[in-house]
Amino acid sequence: MGTPDFAVSSLRAIVEYGYTVVGVITAPDRPAGRGRKIQQSAVKIYAESQGLKILQPTNLKNEDFIEELRALNANVQVVVAFRMLPKVVWQMPEYGTFNLHASLLPNYRGAAPINWAVINGEKKTGVTTFFIDEKIDTGEIILKKKAKIKKKENAGNLHDRLMKTGSELVIDTLQLIEKGMVKTKVQSSSKKLKDAPKLNKENCRIDWSASRRNIYNKVRGLNPYPGAWAILINGEDQLIVKIFECEKIKEGHDLSIGKVQIENNRLKVAVRKGFILIEEIQLPGKRKMDTKSLLNGFELDEDAKML
Repeated sequence: MGTPDFAVSSLRAIVEYGYTVVGVITAPDRPAGRGRKIQQSAVKIYAESQGLKILQPTNLKNEDFIEELRALNANVQVVVAFRMLPKVVWQMPEYGTFNLHASLLPNYRGAAPINWAVINGEKKTGVTTFFIDEKIDTGEIILKKKAKIKKKENAGNLHDRLMKTGSELVIDTLQLIEKGMVKTKVQSSSKKLKDAPKLNKENCRIDWSASRRNIYNKVRGLNPYPGAWAILINGEDQLIVKIFECEKIKEGHDLSIGKVQIENNRLKVAVRKGFILIEEIQLPGKRKMDTKSLLNGFELDEDAKML
């Protein structure tokens, strides 16, 4: 059960290892993009290429879907980047239903664990498999595997590394289940745990009064998707811009927070105890571009500032 590219890697590993996949459950086809063309999920595209049976329920509690699922007679269900399952679904297989999550649980439960680990400046993260229960990402842990977060790594790079590590952990988990050697560990329920809530417009906005490090981490933690954003005040224009690459500079100044400066074809934003050097930016309705390209054709007001 899965939908995006992250899930394809695990499905491919299961197929290539030689396990029998009796069915693949993925999201329904949906219109997407400016042309509103119908798009299939990455998992469906791969499953079709392998001739696998595909189910695309809109409602996971629908009786017809439940009957179809039961008829598959799967003895284990693997979930990677899918929806929350009703109890009737996750309780169905003889050997249970396990989920692959892209964090070291119990930290970073939720929808965007990779992004939040980078945003929060973590130096390590990893992947975890656990048996699904009634709550989100709280089930008993089967296996974990750690991964270092590199200094300049963005969320996209980390996603691709964890996708591969995760697919390996899925196979390790299936082998343990197959051999009857699973020993689970109950997750901590401490209130000090870090969460990974769904990304939205509000929590993707840059706070220019934050520290250089926090701003830098937010930008790389939201690159390539959905992108950290800010409002650029340029004369009478208020432009919503996305920032994808930046550097932090420690330097004393007496400028107001958010003041934009151009220096040697470089775009700098004044922050506490230094500057954020913007290296890749996207203006409304435009493609991403490096700041040198931007400054070649974009006139910046001398009083320009970021909000």
